[in-house]
Amino acid sequence: MTDAPDFLKDASALLSEQGFTTSNTWYHGTSSALVDAIMEQGLKRSGDKALKQAAKQTMATIGNSYSESIEPVFLTQSKELAFYWAEQTVRNRRVRFQGEEQPAVLAVTLPEELNAKVKPDVGAASLLLVEEGEQFMAYLAGIYQANQLDAPEIDLMKADRLEYLNKLGMAYYDADISASCLSVVTD
Repeated sequence: MTDAPDFLKDASALLSEQGFTTSNTWYHGTSSALVDAIMEQGLKRSGDKALKQAAKQTMATIGNSYSESIEPVFLTQSKELAFYWAEQTVRNRRVRFQGEEQPAVLAVTLPEELNAKVKPDVGAASLLLVEEGEQFMAYLAGIYQANQLDAPEIDLMKADRLEYLNKLGMAYYDADISASCLSVVTD
């Protein structure tokens, strides 16, 4: 796990003791291999179709069924946090696909009526109980500490839903997002 490139380091402007501030601009981490399709078609719920198809084929090969669930579009208010998830996407894709993929961060700017539909990702509680979630919490703690703040301590079973958004930077939008709302974050 690497630190985000300098041009993505925005926590100093967003982070306080209350957590990350929000606006109508959100960020989504992905792989460079997916950017052209996303910029043409928008962000689709359930995300990476090629990765899902590969998982489905693997399960069929070993004789298990695979039922695909429809997941929302995952967002965060920080470019630094989106970079973390972009790295995860690249890592997951490398297991299945050849090629030179790099982490990519997309800015998602929503009009007010759509922005009001962004929700805290309380479902992330289950993620945070596994190793991948522990790695995210360590990355997040590093961001807080780099900004002279104590890392958040959250009781996942008792946390207020807004803590997932404010303290952890985890949000979702439960619909596809038009390409007209998207731009690639570059240095």
